Amino acid sequence: MEIFFDLLENPIFRAAFFSWFISQTIKSVIELFRNRPHSAKEILISLFWTTGGMPSSHSAVVSALATAIGFEVGITSPIFILAVFYVFITVRDATGVRRAAGLQARAINQIIQELSARFNIKIKQVKEIHGHRTSEVLIGTLLGFFIAVAFCTL
Repeated sequence: MEIFFDLLENPIFRAAFFSWFISQTIKSVIELFRNRPHSAKEILISLFWTTGGMPSSHSAVVSALATAIGFEVGITSPIFILAVFYVFITVRDATGVRRAAGLQARAINQIIQELSARFNIKIKQVKEIHGHRTSEVLIGTLLGFFIAVAFCTL
């Protein structure tokens, strides 16, 4: 149990966890106002599982990790350098690959709907992965950075 409490006292862990939690909470509040979920289950799914949207929780977490690691072990340490490149890969994936895959899935689903209606057949739609716009990633990155600064300096 002592290890668990040590983890909770670690500013790197706290910065990453709270960056994820705060960004997911903001995203869920925005989603609540946009789509008005009908059940507690939809709210919980939005809070813990929703991808895409404002702000990017992926970007917030990796930004917080890199920032907190920089504060804790220094910006010349190998682990900080690893964390910075992890940020680059995650941000690139969030704005590029995942977004493109989501847009392609949406287009495929539109084709499936048209084919299903035209030929009166059932075709299962593909899952749409929601990537991020550049602004969502930028806000997530800044959020993670400032949360990490707060946990490491206050």
